[in-house]
Amino acid sequence: MDRVAPAAAGGGPGGVGSAAARPSGRAIPPAPPPAAGVGLDSAAVRRAMVGRLADLGLTHPAVLQAFERVERHRFVDSALAAQAYEDTSLPIGWGQTISKPSVVGRMLELLCAGRSLPLGRVLEIGTGCGYQAALLSHLCREVYSMERLRALHEKARDNLRPLRIPNIHLIFGDGVPGFAQGGPYAGIIAAAGGEDIPTAWLEQLAVGARLVAPAELQPGRQSLVVVERTPRGFERQVLEGVWFVPLKSGVA
Repeated sequence: MDRVAPAAAGGGPGGVGSAAARPSGRAIPPAPPPAAGVGLDSAAVRRAMVGRLADLGLTHPAVLQAFERVERHRFVDSALAAQAYEDTSLPIGWGQTISKPSVVGRMLELLCAGRSLPLGRVLEIGTGCGYQAALLSHLCREVYSMERLRALHEKARDNLRPLRIPNIHLIFGDGVPGFAQGGPYAGIIAAAGGEDIPTAWLEQLAVGARLVAPAELQPGRQSLVVVERTPRGFERQVLEGVWFVPLKSGVA
Protein backbone atom coordinates (compact mmCIF):
# COMPACT_ATOMS: atom_id res chain seq x y z
CA MET A 1 0.00 0.00 0.00
CA ASP A 2 2.00 2.95 -1.28
CA ARG A 3 1.95 6.46 0.11
CA VAL A 4 3.44 8.29 -2.85
CA ALA A 5 4.52 7.63 -6.40
CA PRO A 6 7.91 5.98 -6.94
CA ALA A 7 10.79 8.33 -7.64
CA ALA A 8 12.64 7.87 -10.90
CA ALA A 9 15.85 5.91 -10.47
CA GLY A 10 18.16 3.65 -12.39
CA GLY A 11 17.96 -0.12 -12.17
CA GLY A 12 20.55 -2.78 -12.72
CA PRO A 13 21.43 -3.85 -16.26
CA GLY A 14 19.20 -6.53 -17.75
CA GLY A 15 17.07 -9.00 -15.83
CA VAL A 16 14.12 -7.86 -13.78
CA GLY A 17 15.66 -4.43 -13.26
CA SER A 18 16.02 -3.61 -16.93
CA ALA A 19 14.98 -0.17 -18.10
CA ALA A 20 12.71 -1.69 -20.73
CA ALA A 21 10.44 -3.04 -18.02
CA ARG A 22 10.44 0.08 -15.86
CA PRO A 23 7.57 2.61 -15.93
CA SER A 24 8.64 6.11 -16.87
CA GLY A 25 7.59 7.73 -13.59
CA ARG A 26 4.92 9.83 -15.31
CA ALA A 27 1.47 9.79 -13.80
CA ILE A 28 -1.33 8.31 -15.86
CA PRO A 29 -3.54 11.15 -17.08
CA PRO A 30 -6.86 11.24 -15.23
CA ALA A 31 -9.26 8.70 -16.62
CA PRO A 32 -12.03 10.28 -18.69
CA PRO A 33 -15.53 9.71 -17.34
CA PRO A 34 -17.26 6.64 -18.77
CA ALA A 35 -19.30 7.29 -21.87
CA ALA A 36 -23.04 7.39 -21.53
CA GLY A 37 -24.31 3.91 -20.86
CA VAL A 38 -20.84 2.60 -19.90
CA GLY A 39 -20.51 1.80 -16.21
CA LEU A 40 -17.43 1.23 -14.07
CA ASP A 41 -17.97 -2.51 -14.46
CA SER A 42 -17.48 -2.19 -18.22
CA ALA A 43 -14.47 -4.00 -19.72
CA ALA A 44 -13.89 -0.89 -21.83
CA VAL A 45 -13.08 1.18 -18.72
CA ARG A 46 -10.49 -1.36 -17.62
CA ARG A 47 -9.01 -1.60 -21.10
CA ALA A 48 -8.54 2.16 -21.10
CA MET A 49 -6.61 1.96 -17.80
CA VAL A 50 -4.50 -0.88 -19.19
CA GLY A 51 -3.69 1.27 -22.21
CA ARG A 52 -2.48 4.05 -19.97
CA LEU A 53 -0.39 1.58 -17.95
CA ALA A 54 1.17 0.36 -21.18
CA ASP A 55 1.97 3.97 -22.07
CA LEU A 56 3.93 4.14 -18.81
CA GLY A 57 6.05 1.16 -19.86
CA LEU A 58 4.31 -1.87 -18.39
CA THR A 59 4.75 -4.64 -20.95
CA HIS A 60 4.08 -8.05 -19.39
CA PRO A 61 1.05 -9.48 -21.24
CA ALA A 62 -0.23 -11.58 -18.31
CA VAL A 63 0.04 -8.67 -15.87
CA LEU A 64 -1.81 -6.34 -18.21
CA GLN A 65 -4.44 -9.00 -18.79
CA ALA A 66 -4.93 -9.38 -15.02
CA PHE A 67 -5.55 -5.62 -14.71
CA GLU A 68 -8.11 -5.91 -17.49
CA ARG A 69 -9.93 -8.72 -15.71
CA VAL A 70 -10.10 -7.37 -12.15
CA GLU A 71 -12.56 -4.56 -11.39
CA ARG A 72 -10.65 -2.12 -9.17
CA HIS A 73 -13.74 -0.09 -8.26
CA ARG A 74 -15.08 -3.05 -6.30
CA PHE A 75 -12.17 -2.70 -3.84
CA VAL A 76 -12.63 0.97 -2.93
CA ASP A 77 -15.36 2.80 -1.05
CA SER A 78 -18.31 3.74 -3.24
CA ALA A 79 -17.63 7.45 -2.70
CA LEU A 80 -14.23 6.98 -4.38
CA ALA A 81 -15.32 4.61 -7.14
CA ALA A 82 -15.17 7.32 -9.80
CA GLN A 83 -11.40 7.56 -9.18
CA ALA A 84 -10.81 3.83 -9.22
CA TYR A 85 -9.26 3.72 -12.70
CA GLU A 86 -6.97 6.70 -12.26
CA ASP A 87 -3.31 6.18 -11.38
CA THR A 88 -3.73 7.17 -7.78
CA SER A 89 -3.61 5.54 -4.38
CA LEU A 90 -6.88 5.77 -2.46
CA PRO A 91 -7.65 5.46 1.25
CA ILE A 92 -9.20 2.18 2.35
CA GLY A 93 -9.45 2.98 6.06
CA TRP A 94 -7.33 2.35 9.15
CA GLY A 95 -4.52 4.53 7.80
CA GLN A 96 -3.96 2.30 4.76
CA THR A 97 -4.31 2.78 1.01
CA ILE A 98 -4.89 0.80 -2.15
CA SER A 99 -1.73 1.30 -4.18
CA LYS A 100 -1.51 3.10 -7.49
CA PRO A 101 -2.06 0.76 -10.45
CA SER A 102 1.33 1.69 -11.90
CA VAL A 103 3.09 0.72 -8.66
CA VAL A 104 1.18 -2.56 -8.38
CA GLY A 105 1.92 -3.31 -12.03
CA ARG A 106 5.61 -2.59 -11.60
CA MET A 107 5.88 -5.01 -8.68
CA LEU A 108 3.88 -7.72 -10.43
CA GLU A 109 6.06 -7.41 -13.52
CA LEU A 110 9.17 -7.76 -11.38
CA LEU A 111 7.68 -10.86 -9.77
CA CYS A 112 6.78 -12.45 -13.13
CA ALA A 113 9.48 -11.24 -15.53
CA GLY A 114 11.24 -14.07 -17.34
CA ARG A 115 9.34 -16.79 -15.50
CA SER A 116 6.87 -19.42 -16.66
CA LEU A 117 3.30 -18.69 -15.66
CA PRO A 118 1.31 -19.47 -13.74
CA LEU A 119 3.69 -19.24 -10.82
CA GLY A 120 3.20 -21.81 -8.08
CA ARG A 121 2.27 -20.70 -4.58
CA VAL A 122 2.82 -16.99 -3.80
CA LEU A 123 2.79 -15.25 -0.42
CA GLU A 124 1.46 -11.69 -0.21
CA ILE A 125 2.31 -9.63 2.88
CA GLY A 126 -0.38 -6.99 3.41
CA THR A 127 -3.73 -7.98 1.93
CA GLY A 128 -5.21 -4.52 2.33
CA CYS A 129 -8.52 -4.40 0.49
CA GLY A 130 -7.74 -7.55 -1.53
CA TYR A 131 -7.14 -5.96 -4.95
CA GLN A 132 -3.57 -7.16 -5.44
CA ALA A 133 -4.53 -10.65 -4.24
CA ALA A 134 -7.20 -10.72 -6.95
CA LEU A 135 -4.60 -9.73 -9.56
CA LEU A 136 -2.18 -12.38 -8.27
CA SER A 137 -4.88 -15.03 -8.58
CA HIS A 138 -4.55 -14.72 -12.36
CA LEU A 139 -0.75 -15.06 -12.25
CA CYS A 140 -0.18 -17.98 -9.89
CA ARG A 141 -1.74 -21.26 -8.83
CA GLU A 142 -2.30 -20.27 -5.19
CA VAL A 143 -2.21 -16.98 -3.26
CA TYR A 144 -1.59 -16.93 0.48
CA SER A 145 -2.34 -13.37 1.59
CA MET A 146 -1.64 -12.11 5.13
CA GLU A 147 -3.11 -9.05 6.86
CA ARG A 148 -2.29 -7.91 10.41
CA LEU A 149 -5.30 -5.60 10.81
CA ARG A 150 -8.41 -7.65 11.50
CA ALA A 151 -10.75 -4.98 10.12
CA LEU A 152 -8.89 -4.95 6.80
CA HIS A 153 -8.71 -8.73 6.71
CA GLU A 154 -12.48 -8.82 7.03
CA LYS A 155 -12.91 -6.05 4.46
CA ALA A 156 -10.79 -7.98 1.94
CA ARG A 157 -12.82 -11.11 2.65
CA ASP A 158 -16.05 -9.20 1.98
CA ASN A 159 -14.62 -7.68 -1.22
CA LEU A 160 -13.40 -11.01 -2.57
CA ARG A 161 -16.29 -13.27 -1.55
CA PRO A 162 -18.63 -12.24 -4.42
CA LEU A 163 -15.86 -12.96 -6.95
CA ARG A 164 -15.61 -16.62 -5.85
CA ILE A 165 -11.88 -16.85 -6.59
CA PRO A 166 -10.91 -20.37 -5.56
CA ASN A 167 -7.12 -20.00 -5.29
CA ILE A 168 -6.90 -17.17 -2.71
CA HIS A 169 -6.35 -18.02 0.97
CA LEU A 170 -6.74 -15.06 3.34
CA ILE A 171 -4.80 -15.25 6.60
CA PHE A 172 -5.21 -12.95 9.58
CA GLY A 173 -1.82 -12.68 11.22
CA ASP A 174 1.53 -10.96 11.59
CA GLY A 175 3.28 -10.98 8.23
CA VAL A 176 6.79 -10.28 9.51
CA PRO A 177 7.45 -13.99 10.27
CA GLY A 178 5.79 -14.93 6.97
CA PHE A 179 3.67 -18.06 6.79
CA ALA A 180 5.94 -21.09 6.91
CA GLN A 181 3.02 -23.54 6.74
CA GLY A 182 2.42 -22.62 3.10
CA GLY A 183 6.05 -22.53 1.98
CA PRO A 184 8.29 -22.81 0.22
CA TYR A 185 6.92 -20.14 -2.12
CA ALA A 186 7.45 -19.49 -5.79
CA GLY A 187 7.19 -15.79 -5.00
CA ILE A 188 6.72 -13.33 -2.14
CA ILE A 189 5.42 -9.79 -2.57
CA ALA A 190 5.00 -7.20 0.18
CA ALA A 191 2.95 -4.01 0.44
CA ALA A 192 4.84 -2.54 3.40
CA GLY A 193 8.50 -1.76 3.98
CA GLY A 194 10.79 -2.37 6.94
CA GLU A 195 14.43 -1.55 7.52
CA ASP A 196 15.41 -4.66 5.57
CA ILE A 197 13.88 -7.81 4.14
CA PRO A 198 12.90 -10.13 7.02
CA THR A 199 15.05 -13.25 7.17
CA ALA A 200 11.92 -15.40 7.55
CA TRP A 201 10.73 -14.33 4.10
CA LEU A 202 14.03 -15.31 2.51
CA GLU A 203 13.96 -18.68 4.24
CA GLN A 204 10.47 -19.35 2.87
CA LEU A 205 11.48 -18.74 -0.75
CA ALA A 206 11.93 -21.84 -2.90
CA VAL A 207 15.13 -22.17 -4.93
CA GLY A 208 14.47 -20.34 -8.19
CA ALA A 209 11.86 -18.12 -6.53
CA ARG A 210 11.73 -14.33 -6.34
CA LEU A 211 10.78 -11.78 -3.69
CA VAL A 212 9.66 -8.19 -4.42
CA ALA A 213 9.31 -5.76 -1.52
CA PRO A 214 10.10 -2.22 -0.42
CA ALA A 215 12.77 -1.74 2.22
CA GLU A 216 14.20 1.30 4.01
CA LEU A 217 17.86 0.58 3.29
CA GLN A 218 18.80 4.19 4.11
CA PRO A 219 17.14 6.24 6.87
CA GLY A 220 13.98 7.83 5.51
CA ARG A 221 14.41 6.35 2.05
CA GLN A 222 12.71 3.20 0.77
CA SER A 223 13.65 1.34 -2.38
CA LEU A 224 12.14 -1.56 -4.24
CA VAL A 225 14.22 -4.67 -3.61
CA VAL A 226 14.19 -7.85 -5.67
CA VAL A 227 15.74 -11.00 -4.22
CA GLU A 228 16.26 -14.22 -6.18
CA ARG A 229 17.04 -17.48 -4.40
CA THR A 230 19.49 -19.47 -6.49
CA PRO A 231 21.28 -22.76 -5.80
CA ARG A 232 24.27 -20.60 -4.82
CA GLY A 233 22.37 -18.35 -2.40
CA PHE A 234 20.51 -15.05 -2.59
CA GLU A 235 20.99 -12.42 -5.29
CA ARG A 236 19.65 -8.93 -4.57
CA GLN A 237 18.87 -5.96 -6.75
CA VAL A 238 17.99 -2.52 -5.35
CA LEU A 239 15.81 -0.56 -7.76
CA GLU A 240 13.91 2.72 -7.75
CA GLY A 241 12.83 4.70 -4.73
CA VAL A 242 9.30 4.19 -3.39
CA TRP A 243 7.40 5.02 -0.23
CA PHE A 244 5.09 2.43 1.26
CA VAL A 245 3.45 2.24 4.64
CA PRO A 246 5.87 0.90 7.28
CA LEU A 247 6.08 -2.81 7.96
CA LYS A 248 4.79 -3.48 11.45
CA SER A 249 4.86 -6.55 13.65
CA GLY A 250 1.94 -7.90 15.62
CA VAL A 251 -1.80 -7.82 14.95
CA ALA A 252 -4.49 -5.27 15.69
